[in-house]
Amino acid sequence: MTDTARSPALPDRMRCVEIAEPGGPRVLRPAERALPRPAAGEILIHVAWAGVNRPDALQRAGSYAPPPGASDLPGLEASGHVAAVGPEVHDWQVGDAVCALLPGGGYAEYAVTPAAHALPVPEGLGLREAACLPETFFTVWSNVFERAGLQAGERFLVHGGSSGIGTTAIQLAAARGARVFATAGSAEKCAVCERLGAERAINYREADFVDVVRAEGGANVILDMVGADYIPRNVRALADEGRLVQIAFLQGPKVELDFAQVMVRRLTITGSTLRPQSDLSKARIAAALRAEVWPLLAAGRVAPVMDSAFPLDEAAEAHARMESSAHIGKIVLSVG
Repeated sequence: MTDTARSPALPDRMRCVEIAEPGGPRVLRPAERALPRPAAGEILIHVAWAGVNRPDALQRAGSYAPPPGASDLPGLEASGHVAAVGPEVHDWQVGDAVCALLPGGGYAEYAVTPAAHALPVPEGLGLREAACLPETFFTVWSNVFERAGLQAGERFLVHGGSSGIGTTAIQLAAARGARVFATAGSAEKCAVCERLGAERAINYREADFVDVVRAEGGANVILDMVGADYIPRNVRALADEGRLVQIAFLQGPKVELDFAQVMVRRLTITGSTLRPQSDLSKARIAAALRAEVWPLLAAGRVAPVMDSAFPLDEAAEAHARMESSAHIGKIVLSVG
């Protein structure tokens, strides 16, 4: 590809982790593949760190297929340095430090992504921390602030407050002036949520979040990734004209729901998944993050919460920790 600017030192092959077959963490196996090459509008990243996320586990289990044309390797976010740029790329140069949302392929030494889905490493953060940003911050920003329209002074409830999504949502909502409530499954996790900015963290093993939030007037916005019987409970916990945003279904997507409450109380139930959205949609989210959130990261008002790091070849162990739900914050893989 003569129009591609690339480092002369690029190898022909790279280490990676692939999915041998649908199944549990042990189906992840080290492998070697040819380097991907950036097409028009894309960059090639020499990956230093890759984030580990729930969608990676869903793909590994065979229930979250990559979009057409994307790598079949897992990994939806990474940080590193630009190793090559494809035609029509003007915002990045070889050697730039970046973090990026990926269509797939993050569990590898090199990965390609649209240039517009990459962001500079925020001032004051290293590559390890930067690898934790794209998937969670794209998800939280687009769902909580764009889709649900959370405003300063409103009451916000996030389930799974100690997860990567939860710790991000708590901090961003608090930084933008919302009253934040969170659920978590232990006293330790609840304490973390409150240190990050939650006004009240509710141990769901000991208290009913519906009662707690309704006593405060109900939630204006709820971010949920649990599903199942949480859905009707979320509806009861909403204030009039409240908005429920569904981003995952850890306990299942089907439930019986009385929609009369939606009509009478003028509620909104919405949701999204990030990976299938268009490149343009993701580019718009990236631009919004750069303008609205990257200054908060640079100022230290928001920061990724780190749980643990594993070598790339131990991706199976990283997945096992994530699925144990013992983690607090983000899990990353050391690649480069």
